[in-house]
Amino acid sequence: MMSVRSRIIGAALISAMSSAAAAEDFVKGVYLQSEELCAQAKKESIQAVIEGGNVLLTARGIEGLEYNCEFLQVTKANRAPAWLVQAICQEPGYVFPDVLSLTQMSPTQIDVVSVAGAGDEATPSNTASYVFCEGVAAP
Repeated sequence: MMSVRSRIIGAALISAMSSAAAAEDFVKGVYLQSEELCAQAKKESIQAVIEGGNVLLTARGIEGLEYNCEFLQVTKANRAPAWLVQAICQEPGYVFPDVLSLTQMSPTQIDVVSVAGAGDEATPSNTASYVFCEGVAAP
């Protein structure tokens, strides 16, 4: 008979393996909210785009000048090119949890839908479409 400790260790290993598998095909590279922003990042720098009030999407999360959402746990959907992500988001003086869905709409587009702020204009929302920026590196 398996001990409680063995079951806990086994569950932790299964969870770690499924997180690793989900991470293997998760967001690769840098995504911005338009092709024009990608062109600007290539021409000037990604930092210039961020300083202009924009955010970027990477496997680490959503990042801006005074705003970020750190992705904590990623779960891949079985029947869709999508992931469910738990995140902690923060801006000056405000920290909140969020649950997001990231859906690969095409090889170059990811749509993000956020639970936080849904229907409440006072609460920040991470819902947006992002395009892949080939040749742009994360800061």
